[in-house]
Amino acid sequence: MRMSDTNIFKVLSDKQRRDILEMLKGGRMNAGDIADRLSITPAALSYHLKLLKSADLVMEYKEKNFIYYEINTSVFDELILWVSQFSGGS
Repeated sequence: MRMSDTNIFKVLSDKQRRDILEMLKGGRMNAGDIADRLSITPAALSYHLKLLKSADLVMEYKEKNFIYYEINTSVFDELILWVSQFSGGS
């Protein structure tokens, strides 16, 4: 499994970061919409997004004056494959 320098499990241990990922399951969103739905400050959101991006769990796209965030499903696919090796059988 290709693990980035950031520990994915540590990043996923925070409830607000998991909430952000839950929101992004429905499609990409901009930071303002995410902050409003979570009722957190832009600075707090920026911190959480920075960690999610450093673990490659979230990607960002710039369009005009907005930055949109989207889940990087390939990392979750790799994580599922890696975890599945520990399930029963063999």
